[in-house]
Amino acid sequence: LGMAAPAALQRSVVSPAGRHTASLIFLHGSGDTGQGARAWIKQILNQDMAFQHIKVIYPTAPARPYTPMKGAFSNVWFDRYKICNDCPEHIESIDSMCRGLTDLINDEVKNGIAKSRILIGGFSMGGGMAMHLAFRFHQDLAGVFALSSFLNKDSAVYQALKRNESALPELFQCHGTADDLVLYSWGEETNKMLKSLGVSTSLHTFPNLNHELNRTEIEKLKSWIVKKLPVEAPKAN
Repeated sequence: LGMAAPAALQRSVVSPAGRHTASLIFLHGSGDTGQGARAWIKQILNQDMAFQHIKVIYPTAPARPYTPMKGAFSNVWFDRYKICNDCPEHIESIDSMCRGLTDLINDEVKNGIAKSRILIGGFSMGGGMAMHLAFRFHQDLAGVFALSSFLNKDSAVYQALKRNESALPELFQCHGTADDLVLYSWGEETNKMLKSLGVSTSLHTFPNLNHELNRTEIEKLKSWIVKKLPVEAPKAN
């Protein structure tokens, strides 16, 4: 029996103020929703993270049993055996969600947005999901960002990059040194590993920041987004 087509992911969208020429996909952390992530960022900035030409999409992960919560249902992009960086990845659930998120990318491509004009990233588990999606399956995206995120030590991402020859999307990473859920050292190790495998990376460190977002970080992220997805000059007819 073939895999049933995954249902389209629910999403909250911030439309561009002007002509739509690029798209940004922001993946929430475990247990959150697209609407929740959007509201959180809006609260920090006192306004939506919005752009003249970039559509911002906040999808919601489908609810599934989540092992770290003793099998309770949660909106998570994938399952984990536990929250640590030296245990195996739950690769079946990661790969299944990569298919659902590929549909989301393809929707933007159907709207006329080139993959080189699409950025993907997220907070915590959302950033981990984005790294799998971009570095394993969509190496032609404009870039990836990971906020308070990590990859497991023997991640399938590292295995894929060891065999890789093509150009890779740039990674923008942020992490608080006081994070007691996803340790700063896990984020740092992820950054070093990806850099050693040919990814152009940056890691922005936030002293005293726990497992959360802050305004400075989102402003830095916004600047990077506009650098990766600049306004396109209108084409002459």
